[in-house]
Amino acid sequence: MTRKSALTICIFGFLALAALSLPVAAADKASAQAHRSSIAPTDVRDPHYWFQKGALCATYGNNPAAVTYFGRAIALDPHHSGAHFSQGVSYGQLGQYSKAVAGIDRAIEMKPHNGLYYYGRARVYLLSGEKQKAMADFRKAAELGDEDAQAYLKSVKSTE
Repeated sequence: MTRKSALTICIFGFLALAALSLPVAAADKASAQAHRSSIAPTDVRDPHYWFQKGALCATYGNNPAAVTYFGRAIALDPHHSGAHFSQGVSYGQLGQYSKAVAGIDRAIEMKPHNGLYYYGRARVYLLSGEKQKAMADFRKAAELGDEDAQAYLKSVKSTE
């Protein structure tokens, strides 16, 4: 096979792959448009809208706004364990540890087998200086399969 024919095969192969991906891209675009029209970005009656706003604020360190937005999500859906948990974590970042623990406790009541919730509460306990409570929650989170808790316990054990 000559170099020119190999190059031609590569080009046609690339074009074939590109042609196959066009319907997928068009379907993805149509799906995204349908999603945007079904839930308007300003639909204040949707708890997930407020939860996402809270998550974005928390990601960028605006914990006061995150607490507010998670609170709005909770007002619309009191059983949204993720909103309770995330609001608790944001309170913890603000140094309001009793509110943090209370929020995370509510999330744990709703989903007692979620290791992430115990891990989050353990981190809040560490921030507040309650090491024994933190270690108990790290162990519980690790027992429930939370990899971050397992890694934390492993690192603590290696420094002892």
